Amino acid sequence: MKRLILAALLATGAIAGAAHAADVPADSALKAAIAGEQRSAANKARDTFRHPYETLRFFGIKPNMTVIELAPSGGWYTEILAPYLRDNGKLLGGAPAAESRYGKAFRDKLATDAKLYGKVAPVLFEPPGRIELGAPGSADMVVTFRNIHNWLGNGDDAVLAVFKAAHTVLKTGGVMGVVEHRLPASKEQDAKASTGYMHEAYVIRMAERAGFKLAAKSDINANPKDTADHEKGVWTLPPVLANKDKDREKYMAIGESDRMTLKFVK
Repeated sequence: MKRLILAALLATGAIAGAAHAADVPADSALKAAIAGEQRSAANKARDTFRHPYETLRFFGIKPNMTVIELAPSGGWYTEILAPYLRDNGKLLGGAPAAESRYGKAFRDKLATDAKLYGKVAPVLFEPPGRIELGAPGSADMVVTFRNIHNWLGNGDDAVLAVFKAAHTVLKTGGVMGVVEHRLPASKEQDAKASTGYMHEAYVIRMAERAGFKLAAKSDINANPKDTADHEKGVWTLPPVLANKDKDREKYMAIGESDRMTLKFVK
């Protein structure tokens, strides 16, 4: 009977994170990338909240994959993914055109170290109007970290357009990994997620509308101390600390936001 119950839980993804950690051998290359000197001290300091090793392992990343990171911004995850995929895989960064602020910032980041980032290829990502991630069925994995609330600023159609583009570029069986600030189901999410927090059910619904299947969810990046009802939204918490020194110790004690971690499969 216990075996039947365990099998049922695994089939639904209810304990996928625990099973994954127990059954899959350690990835020494990923650990080396995370510990590497190419990462800034400020970025490494956030590992305790962002759990890069556990998160990427949960998504099922491998060093020979073609991976697209949507909206890499300052390159927090790029510092890990670039060396990890450099020799046997491929990393593409979905960023705006070079003349835009964020597009220039991402390309400037890549230009800082030709050996490390020389094989990273920018692809056009300006939702909802311009999303050119690559040929259909050309990628193994698409990942994005704390970005969906930004896309919702342009409406549901923008969020759906991103998920559809990711679904198209992925191979059959390919994975889309999502981390996003989580709003408790009991709290209302406004139309543009102006606090930065989102309902997990909304994210799942939009991904499924694009054709994805939810494979598993994890509390790797959960933070039960975060009530998601702060004066200036998620930016009240570290690392932004939008209130500056006001109640700084209180927010530092909470830490970074409570986050959903979702794995979708095409």
